[in-house]
Amino acid sequence: MEASSSSSSSSRSRSTSSSSSPPPPPQPTISYRIGESMANAASPEARDDAISCLVVLLTFWILVSMATILGFYGPVDIVVGPNYSRLLRASSIFVRDIKVKAEEGSTDGPMLYGFREPPPLDVRASWLETHNGSVPANFHKEWIYYFNEGTQIEIFYSVKSEGSYPLNLVIAQGKENLFQWVENPLRPDTTLSWNLIHGDGVIHQKIEKPSDYYVAVSNLHNLEIEAQLTFRIQALFYNTTGAYFKCSLGHRLCALKLFFLEENVAILASGPRKLQEGKSDEWYIKLSYGPRWITYFVGSGLMTLAILLIYKIFTSFQFMFGYNTSHQTTSTPNETSPLLANKEDDGTSLGSSYESVSHDEGEDIEEFLKAAPSKPLEEVESSDQSQHLCVICCEARKDCFFLPCGHSTTCYTCGLRILEEAQTCPICRRKMKKVRRIFTV
Repeated sequence: MEASSSSSSSSRSRSTSSSSSPPPPPQPTISYRIGESMANAASPEARDDAISCLVVLLTFWILVSMATILGFYGPVDIVVGPNYSRLLRASSIFVRDIKVKAEEGSTDGPMLYGFREPPPLDVRASWLETHNGSVPANFHKEWIYYFNEGTQIEIFYSVKSEGSYPLNLVIAQGKENLFQWVENPLRPDTTLSWNLIHGDGVIHQKIEKPSDYYVAVSNLHNLEIEAQLTFRIQALFYNTTGAYFKCSLGHRLCALKLFFLEENVAILASGPRKLQEGKSDEWYIKLSYGPRWITYFVGSGLMTLAILLIYKIFTSFQFMFGYNTSHQTTSTPNETSPLLANKEDDGTSLGSSYESVSHDEGEDIEEFLKAAPSKPLEEVESSDQSQHLCVICCEARKDCFFLPCGHSTTCYTCGLRILEEAQTCPICRRKMKKVRRIFTV
């Protein structure tokens, strides 16, 4: 009986001591379900690309607008001589008015005419101009004219020099071609007509395109050469009898307002040459175009709306693609898998992220098991809970991981903030592409 009693007492004491020691902690089993929220459908990287595209397109539109205002419709300085007739055309969508300003007022100066459509080019006029004198050594003389299409010019020349020293006579279209000829007088392909003249002769030239034309003669020799040039010009002028707007540059400034979405043209014309002592037969005029600012503002607004609409469509397609990808990864809505399982999966960036998460969780569990025999259960649970809190806010649990590195250190909210701001993993400093959320069940 005593042996039985002692045996019973020993058994009770072992039971008591056994019940007093803390039981081993249960092996934590964590199940998860991976999904992608709608907020992450349009990743910050895609948003940055769309914003960059928006900025580039708006900058391009501003540059095109400035090029149109300052380049194509920029101010131009022109020289108006006698028998001048020039068509000025501008788009009423981009231009509000055409302004012509003379440096000096004159009662018999040029006139600005306004028309609803281009007037006929049917007024013919002809005149002679004679230029006598000598051309100094290594020097050139030039005369500027504005010719319309169909104009014909004949140049009669008489060159007198000691020996056979010819002069170079050219007809150049535009100031740029004239400058190229001045830099290289022996290059004939920069001018409309290039001739070496000596003795007596005549040169014929028909104008095919309206523009400024320069008649120039140069002496490439080291001695002065006498020359006589006579220009016989048969020109075509625009008929200005039906103009609804007339303004004389004697007032120094004329402005023709253009009707919106209608064809508007202007004619700048001058009369024949008048030989008066003390007065010049040339006028220096500044031609400018007033921009229609509402067109550029409305165009900028429409461009912005179009870009925003394209961005919205792009993000919608991206969300649909991400939504389908998420459903392909998860076979059924209720399917769950342990986070520490499938450790040997490879071949995709998703599998590598699972390995990183499972490795971190395994280290946490080993630390938990080591601390269990020496610490009370409440303290161990508190330590374990703090280790699974977000390292940023220290309030929510770690419920996300980063791709492609796979580290899990923050909650989903803080992870999204890191993706938008730093865009690098706080552990390995690798470039982040996405933040995946861990749904615990």
